[in-house]
Amino acid sequence: MNANPIIDTLMTFEEAIAGTHAPAEIIDSLQLIEVRYWSFDERLHQGQLVVHREAVEDMREIFALIERSLFPVGRVIPIVKYGWSDDASMEDNNTSAFNYRFVLGTERLSRHACGRAIDINPRQNPVIYDDGRISPAGTVYNPGAAGSFSAGHTIVKEFLKRGWQWGGFFKSLKDYHHFDRPA
Repeated sequence: MNANPIIDTLMTFEEAIAGTHAPAEIIDSLQLIEVRYWSFDERLHQGQLVVHREAVEDMREIFALIERSLFPVGRVIPIVKYGWSDDASMEDNNTSAFNYRFVLGTERLSRHACGRAIDINPRQNPVIYDDGRISPAGTVYNPGAAGSFSAGHTIVKEFLKRGWQWGGFFKSLKDYHHFDRPA
């Protein structure tokens, strides 16, 4: 395995938030961080996340665990690259945090809207709705597959230990790629 990371993104903070409709008080609470991870190509990569400043330490430490454990991550690129489209980001198996948006089908801001949520490997860890629909379309949840989470997974346990919630425990749907931390 190669220890020199492949740089997947090297944006400035201004580039990473360009075009967002988030109000100034949210933008002022955000920080752009670099994280390293092994991808499915078995090579070390470096990407970037936009997160709330209170989540910076957790994200750095959790991604250090992800790197040490060789847990594969598809990519980590600020969602601006996808035109702020959650669907396009998920389709590309992108791990992302900040995205000023509402919870699907509601008028309630998502925790992503303030950088207090992250979605990791959406193609391995899809959303499964009560009616059986799966997003991203065409994915299958296999908790034993590389890059997937389950209740007993080391990374899930680390998030929970730090006070984050895991979407795999949601009652109304299962959002296996989602972690968030209440303010």
